[in-house]
Amino acid sequence: MDSLIKHISIHGHDMAYRMEGNGPALLLLHGIAGSSRTWRDVIPRLTDRFTVIAPDLMGHGESGKPVGDYSLGAFASSLRDLLEVLDIDRASVIGQSFGGGVAMQFAYQFPERCERLVLVDSGGLGREVNWMLRFMTLPGSEFVMPVIFPGFVRDWGDKLFRSFTRRGIGLGHISEMWSAYASLAESDNRQAFARTIRSVIDPGGQTVSAMDRLYLTAQVPTLIVWGDKDDIIPVSHAYAAHDAIAGSRLVVIEGVGHFPQIEAPGQFVDALIDFLETTEPAVHEPRDRKMLRKERSTPPPLDELSDQAATGVA
Repeated sequence: MDSLIKHISIHGHDMAYRMEGNGPALLLLHGIAGSSRTWRDVIPRLTDRFTVIAPDLMGHGESGKPVGDYSLGAFASSLRDLLEVLDIDRASVIGQSFGGGVAMQFAYQFPERCERLVLVDSGGLGREVNWMLRFMTLPGSEFVMPVIFPGFVRDWGDKLFRSFTRRGIGLGHISEMWSAYASLAESDNRQAFARTIRSVIDPGGQTVSAMDRLYLTAQVPTLIVWGDKDDIIPVSHAYAAHDAIAGSRLVVIEGVGHFPQIEAPGQFVDALIDFLETTEPAVHEPRDRKMLRKERSTPPPLDELSDQAATGVA
């Protein structure tokens, strides 16, 4: 067990989290089958000026793995509850991969708690996703996982990676992928993983998209960070999100894959700190969101409808 991890009970379920530093709050959210350890190279660079909260999402890492709801909405609600218990009213929310989808859901459900939004190689922005993740959603795949992810291979690989670490050899995204692989050697992890992945992906690709609601983030300072070599979620999603979110910033890091926080932590932190220091926290005004929704739901003017009818355009 990681000695830096703290534990707290949320609705009777154990939630593990890291919390360090002082200053404005940053909520760091990891990807599917990952844990808060994905931020290990980032957290020390932030704690001199920010309070960093990095939870293990329910069903992941050292957090509990109950039989229950693993939807994006449930994850967002559990994070709201965690912040309340920790007496943190608002935070800038930073999510990588699946954590990006959770971050967007959090901003949608609890806009008054979201000061800024940072999406890192985020899910939830398009249909395309790596074929392996699509394969893992097939019916019965959880029964194949013990063969694909045997415990003895995990133990052998853990020893190998520890040997590399002792020699000062960094393996970047390979080590992060291995951590996800190794976690699925445990039965309760596999069950939680299956419930989580099927809530957002099917054999055809990602099933949940925030693209139709991104206009609501217009008042929230947003940074999009992506590796141009991402083979899990294509960088084209970053450009599409940047176009959809008015005033957003886009940073594409060359030569980096799906895990910028692991593969290029220095560049990632530089971009993050520059964004945090040059933007103001969002001011939540319910009437603004109401106006944005009304604008999107207002039917076209009668003259436009007449023109469409005349030209046969539906």
